[in-house]
Amino acid sequence: MENYKKSKIVEKPSPLPFTNLPSDIIEMKVKDGSKIRNLMGYAIGKMESDSVRQILFTGSGKAISKTITCVEIMKRRLPGLHQITKVLFKQTEEIWEPIVPEAGLDALTVKRNIPAICVLLSKEALDSHEPGYQAPGSSELPKLCFLEGPEVMRPKLISFQLLWMLL
Repeated sequence: MENYKKSKIVEKPSPLPFTNLPSDIIEMKVKDGSKIRNLMGYAIGKMESDSVRQILFTGSGKAISKTITCVEIMKRRLPGLHQITKVLFKQTEEIWEPIVPEAGLDALTVKRNIPAICVLLSKEALDSHEPGYQAPGSSELPKLCFLEGPEVMRPKLISFQLLWMLL
């Protein structure tokens, strides 16, 4: 590959894994370089209005963890949201061109399947039998259980929600 340079990446279009979505649904396309504060400022502002009932977060590759973070922040800020999560693969093609065209090398096409996630958040109840459905959780913090004994009292169970609030 030292004789080639990547000339372009083509992402194959793939349909959304949800059916019966309104045509005007807000789709937050999270990228690896997206700023969470910018995404959340827009998304929370839209979801706080009465006209928007659903929002869709999508991300692929390195942006999957950022997409999940955005969803969890939304659920924390706006309690009572129903969620359906779908995991899929997006196909991309990388076109590699020879660095020296006179060397007689052909262009290469590399096809990759990149993991992706789509998360639908809704103020209204969704189909609870749909795979990936999560009902709205309570916004209360879980109670900590402490070990007893001569050692220093330390938590036995700490949730990610609590860690998130402490950070």
